[in-house]
This record gives sequence, C-alpha cells and structure tokens, in this order.
Amino acid sequence: MTGSENPVESKSFDFAVRIVNLYKYLSDEKKEFVLSKQILRSGTSIGANISEALQAFSKADFAFRMNVALKEASETEYWLKLLKATDYISETEFKSINDDCAEIERLLVSIVKTAKGI
Repeated sequence: MTGSENPVESKSFDFAVRIVNLYKYLSDEKKEFVLSKQILRSGTSIGANISEALQAFSKADFAFRMNVALKEASETEYWLKLLKATDYISETEFKSINDDCAEIERLLVSIVKTAKGI
C-alpha cells in the first residue's frame, strides 16, 4: 500500500506491484516473454495514468487521463484472460488478480462518468 488517501490510486499501485510480480513469474518460471511484457506495460500504466490525472491542469485533462487508465485496465483484463486460456496462469491465480482489475475498472468507470458529468 502506498499510504495514499486516494483509494483508486492506492489500489492501482498495489495492483501494479502484483503485475510486476506476475511478470517476474511468467518470465523466470514460465519462460514467457511476449505476453508478460504486454501485461507489464498495460497493468502498470493504469496507476501511472491515475497519478497523472491527479495532477491534471483541468477537469477535461483529468477525465481524459482517467479514461486512459480505464482503457489500460480493460486491456490488462484481456491479457489476463489470454494468460489463463493458454494455461500460463491457473484459474485460481486468474480469479484473484482479475478480481482486483475488475474492482479498479469499476472505480474508474464511476470516476470517468462523474468527471464527464454523465
């Protein structure tokens, strides 16, 4: 945990740590280098975009950055499903990390809708 007071920032940071550990497992243990790089990029980008959004210079910039974070979360979910379908991760491993991703997605959907006045 980062100690941040912002729940989506804290959750996305903790999720990024899990993604880095998944990357290390996939590359070291499974010798998988292509999908692992994809999920590392998208999974850590979620929190990076949230951090940028929190420093936004306008409401529109904030909404844009949070929307990018949401897109990265959606992409990460895709890579997780692919890793499970190709037996690089087990159903149990998938469920645990995908549940975290889905929670972040729900938070981001709510944030984006509020920021856009929907």
